[in-house]
Amino acid sequence: MFTGIIEQTGTLHAADNSGSNLHFWVKSALADALQIDQSLSHNGVCLTVDQLAPGMHRVTAIRETLEKTNLGHWQPGTMINLERCMPLNGRLDGHIVQGHADCTATCTGITDKNGSWEFDFRFPPEFASLVIEKGSISLNGISLTIFNVKKDGFTVAIIPYTFEHTNMQQLKTGDTVNLEFDMIGKYVNRISQLQNS
Repeated sequence: MFTGIIEQTGTLHAADNSGSNLHFWVKSALADALQIDQSLSHNGVCLTVDQLAPGMHRVTAIRETLEKTNLGHWQPGTMINLERCMPLNGRLDGHIVQGHADCTATCTGITDKNGSWEFDFRFPPEFASLVIEKGSISLNGISLTIFNVKKDGFTVAIIPYTFEHTNMQQLKTGDTVNLEFDMIGKYVNRISQLQNS
């Protein structure tokens, strides 16, 4: 379980195939504090640390993960948002994030607001019932509040601290991001569907 508060950014050092899987070596300041079998959010995707090296860790993404996220587009040098799992005695500063990305969204516009930034995104409309005005969303692992909600789009506002300490600073129009919708909203939506079936 995560909170959507990014601890550190890392950089993809290398990626290699193993059958339908992809192994990623990530450089970061967190690497020396990690352990084998530890869960770590990478752009909002929970992956298990399976190897360690000085200043680096390795994780593996299976086909299902690659099909539903932007991980398959990573190239050496890609900046990655990292968050370790939440300790049971920790503060929930963002919202409950499982690290299970539901889909990707495409950045359709960026507006510099002279002190903050607004990013517009388009997502698959079949998820429209999970997106509400002023609701929470995990976007590349960042807990954000959405507004300007449409059937297939929304906007987020980014403060300078978040811009400087996450990979939002590198995002361009046309780029894809990983989305995880609010878990409580997903349960409510599922209950409603079952009651109406």
